[in-house]
Amino acid sequence: MVKGLIGKKLGMIQVFDEERRLIPVTVIEAGPCGIVQLKKKNIDGYDAVQIGFGEVSERKQTKPQLGHLKKAGNKVWRHLKEFPSSGETQVGAVVDVSLFSEGESINVRGISKGKGFQGVMKRHNYAGGPASHGSMFHRAPGSIGSSSFPSRVLKNKKLPGHMGNKQVTVRGLRVFGIKAEENILLVTGSVPGPVGGVVIVRKVG
Repeated sequence: MVKGLIGKKLGMIQVFDEERRLIPVTVIEAGPCGIVQLKKKNIDGYDAVQIGFGEVSERKQTKPQLGHLKKAGNKVWRHLKEFPSSGETQVGAVVDVSLFSEGESINVRGISKGKGFQGVMKRHNYAGGPASHGSMFHRAPGSIGSSSFPSRVLKNKKLPGHMGNKQVTVRGLRVFGIKAEENILLVTGSVPGPVGGVVIVRKVG
């Protein structure tokens, strides 16, 4: 059994639970994913299953990628990812949201939204200086140097720079609901990335 799926974030909605509490959930289109390759320890050095997601036309893939997919007798997938597996799996098989069950704990990984170049107050939650007139120090990072020793800026100082657009994993989310006919997972809480972004949904353990 494959221990995860590739999916696409569709957005967020609000739903009611059995006790009439309003719960924010993220809607994820998880699969269907085709099994493309089985990695074996005696050949590849480790055991894993490579799956594909997002069917596309052949003209949108490179020739090496097409050869790899056709060798497995699979559809042409846009995204490929490896997952650990347990039990028997077969190349060419399809896995879908039936892999998960309601109430199950999962981890979701995605690429966070890029926010461009940001200052220290937004990027690192600096307090900033006095907001009153005349202080001349509002949103700057302030002094970053040292004294005569070591006479340099120490490494890993939190400074302005590129924010976001990084791989983020949110752990311990819960599967609120499953719509198998539409390959939809309803996951409690927020998931990294923009609407339409590719996410990795993994079983815990």
